[in-house]
Amino acid sequence: MDQPATPLRDSLAVERTRLANERTLLAYLRTAIMLAATGATLITLYGDLAVRVAAGWTLIAAAGLTAATGVSRFRRVARRLTGEG
Repeated sequence: MDQPATPLRDSLAVERTRLANERTLLAYLRTAIMLAATGATLITLYGDLAVRVAAGWTLIAAAGLTAATGVSRFRRVARRLTGEG
């Protein structure tokens, strides 16, 4: 049987969603850091091979896009939780 919504249940649900949003942002940032580190490693260790240098810079660019996507999604959900968007 469904229980009626209460202010406490509602506030706890919003808090859980806010925390999940933060965890998702951290996952995006962790992924971006690993992409950038892998790209930098390719460039540093295999700088004499053009293909690997290109792959390294591609990974670094992907890291920037991943971080930007994560921040964008975080802000969008945060705005929706506060009722601003």
